Amino acid sequence: MTATANRRVLVRSDEIQRMIARLAHQILEPNEVQEGLVLLGVRRGGEALAVRLADEIKRISGRAPVLGFLNINLYRDDAITHELPESQIPVDVSGRTVVVVDDVLYTGRTIRSALDAVTDLGRPAAIRLCVLIDRGLRELPIQPDYVGRLTPTHTGERVQVTLAPQPAPSDEVTILGNPHADPA
Repeated sequence: MTATANRRVLVRSDEIQRMIARLAHQILEPNEVQEGLVLLGVRRGGEALAVRLADEIKRISGRAPVLGFLNINLYRDDAITHELPESQIPVDVSGRTVVVVDDVLYTGRTIRSALDAVTDLGRPAAIRLCVLIDRGLRELPIQPDYVGRLTPTHTGERVQVTLAPQPAPSDEVTILGNPHADPA
C-alpha cells in the first residue's frame, strides 16, 4: 500500500484484474450463463465493474451473461441524488439469477435501494451481490456474496475506485482521509 499525505493506494490495476477474474469464476461456479444469469451494475460505481465481469465471464465460459444497469435514485432514503442515466434492463428478471454489482459496499443503503429496484422489475429466482471492495461499517444487515477484497475502514475515510470499462493502467482503489479524523 502506497501512502501520500491522506491518500493511500490500496490496489493497483494488475491486482484489480486478478480480483475481477476471481469474482467471475465465483459467479460462474453455481450459475450457468445459459440458465439466465443477469448482471446489473449499479449506476455510476458498479457500471464499469459489471462490464468487466461480463467480459471475463464470456472469456471463461464462451457465453456472455445479460448485462444491464440500474439507476437507484428513486429508491434512495437520503438526499444524495445525482443526475444519472435511466436504468437499462434488457430482459425480464423474473425467474433469473440476478447479480447486483457495485464498486464499494459501505453502509448497505445503496444495495437496499438496488434490491427494491430489482424487485420492482420482477421476481428473480435469486439476487446475489458482488462488490469489488467491502469496507465494513454496515448500517443494514446486507452482506456480499462475492467480494474482491475486504478492507476494514474508519468513518473518517473514503474509498475511491477508479475503474475503466476495459483494463487500464489508471485502474486503482485508494483510501482518502484520516482514519482518526472526526467524520463531521
